Amino acid sequence: MRNRILVIDDDLVACEVLQETLIRAQYDVDICTSAKEALGKDLSSYNLLISDIRMPEADGLNLLHQVQKQWPELPVIMVTAYGSLETTMESLRLGASDYISKPFSPEAIRLKVKKLLDVKDLQQKRLIGNPENSEEPQFVGSSAAMVEFYKQLARVADAWDSVLIEGESGTGKELAARALHHLSTRRGKPFVALNCGAIPENLLESELFGYEKGAFTGADKSHEGLLASAQEGTFFLDEITEMSTALQAKLLRFMQSREVRRLGGHDVKHVVVRVVAAANRDVDDQIKNGRFRSDLLYRFVVRLHTPSLRQHKEDLPQLVEYFLKKWGYTSIHISDEAMECMMAYEWPGNVRELENVLRQTLLMSPFSIIFPENLPERFRAGGNREQSQFKPLEEAEKKQILRMLKTTSWNQTRTSQLLGIDRKTLRVKIQRYGLHKDKLL
Repeated sequence: MRNRILVIDDDLVACEVLQETLIRAQYDVDICTSAKEALGKDLSSYNLLISDIRMPEADGLNLLHQVQKQWPELPVIMVTAYGSLETTMESLRLGASDYISKPFSPEAIRLKVKKLLDVKDLQQKRLIGNPENSEEPQFVGSSAAMVEFYKQLARVADAWDSVLIEGESGTGKELAARALHHLSTRRGKPFVALNCGAIPENLLESELFGYEKGAFTGADKSHEGLLASAQEGTFFLDEITEMSTALQAKLLRFMQSREVRRLGGHDVKHVVVRVVAAANRDVDDQIKNGRFRSDLLYRFVVRLHTPSLRQHKEDLPQLVEYFLKKWGYTSIHISDEAMECMMAYEWPGNVRELENVLRQTLLMSPFSIIFPENLPERFRAGGNREQSQFKPLEEAEKKQILRMLKTTSWNQTRTSQLLGIDRKTLRVKIQRYGLHKDKLL
């Protein structure tokens, strides 16, 4: 079934051009020349809206507000003219999924439409969405790199073939493994995880396969191995490259035969389980160095790579917002300058490092707005911004207060609320910095 799109623009020619462009991309497209006409339709029958912002009578922002109230799950792309940055930001604040500036190329709009519809499809499959409102594993981010990764997960989730997830530390390899489990028909069965790097080698085999009473000193009772405990579910091996080649051979045998025999025992148990493994080392290099068996690698039918944060930096604002909401810091905001510093940073520790940086910054910052000066030293010391020179804290504070005063049309009550300070403190700072409207206009 083809996706349905509604295009709203008071310019009929613009509507028809966009309609033709999207029909060629295999979408069903209707058009309206006013927000009033669009709101008279049953918008629940559409998968996406594309609306111009500037229209007579009710404009696109008015339409967006109504759509968010009645059809909050319906994605909306706002079309804006060059130079209307404030209107664009307002549309995103009101809930627009994306925006595009005029004039735009047919390819640009097709790419935005495809990305948003891909994200909507994955949300319906519960792979991405609102992780803070769900116990299921879900990702945060809607960049092209992440959407492509989600699609790969969705394609292989319900198969029984073994999967190897590769990627840098902190990119969410275990989250991906859990998503594979929850997206499959195995979701009601066990998900059992084992970190190969956290258990001594002499204990790892007994943890995997189990043991009989008296199999070794201290084995005072029989123990079922983790592989058998994951029957009909998913068994996740984290840091598989930390496993010795001798134990790799025994894991290989299990993956070929699906048979488990406890240490010290003779009985064989058939175990039906999907094996998913993760590696933060380069597996091909490990094979060249003799630390990983190539025949074990070939038992993993699917190899997935979790994107590093460097590959989807456009998701940083969304990730930051997610963590702030998750921890209850809903009144905290990141200044544009601080976000620029974060976007310029390379994030070698990926999302795990981002989480750590935000925790540290929130604990150390005295403001409800995060400035560059509140970020850890490595962000202010240059990082990838060799030309950057940050001003002293007081100058940054003066600049931020002035920006907020202008944003609120010099409404001191609203400004103090946005800055997270009381009006008396704001008046003192206005006096200190000489921020008087009549002098600055």
